[in-house]
Amino acid sequence: MADNAPTLEEGVEHAADHALDAAHGAVEHVSTAFYADPTFWATVAVLIFLGILVWKKIPAAIAKSLDDRAAKIRDELDEARKLREQAQEMLAEAERRKANAEADAAMITSEAEAEATAIAEQARKDLDERIARREKMAEDRIGRAEAEATQQVRTAAADAASAAAARILKDKLTGAAATKQFEQALADVKKAL
Repeated sequence: MADNAPTLEEGVEHAADHALDAAHGAVEHVSTAFYADPTFWATVAVLIFLGILVWKKIPAAIAKSLDDRAAKIRDELDEARKLREQAQEMLAEAERRKANAEADAAMITSEAEAEATAIAEQARKDLDERIARREKMAEDRIGRAEAEATQQVRTAAADAASAAAARILKDKLTGAAATKQFEQALADVKKAL
């Protein structure tokens, strides 16, 4: 029996092991308590931080900043809407001006065509008048030339006739009486022509 009985050293060891196990259990018990959990302290820190934020009125400042930003964006949208309306009005005005300009251009073109047609017609009339005047002037010149030619032919014929008559009379008449009579006849022929 002596061999089976525990020795004092074995009992002390056994008791120490048992105490060590109990101490580990106590430490585990203490470490599993809510205040020993790091999540607890992180939660406490976040709550304290949030409390400070509320105490310093940070959420109100953030809300005010967001409201101000929203108002600024709203104002910018209103301004953009006004600018868009102005741009549309300017575009409509530009289109009206373009339509008016096109109408004016069409009217000016038609007036210019009508004026060109009138100018061409007037030029044709003027040309016809000039041609008629020149024809009349040419006919007048031709008439004067014919009259002059006729006069020259008559004069030449009269001169030739007087010269021939003078020769004939000269041959037939002799003396002073013949010369006088010849000159008288020549003067009468010239008057007649």
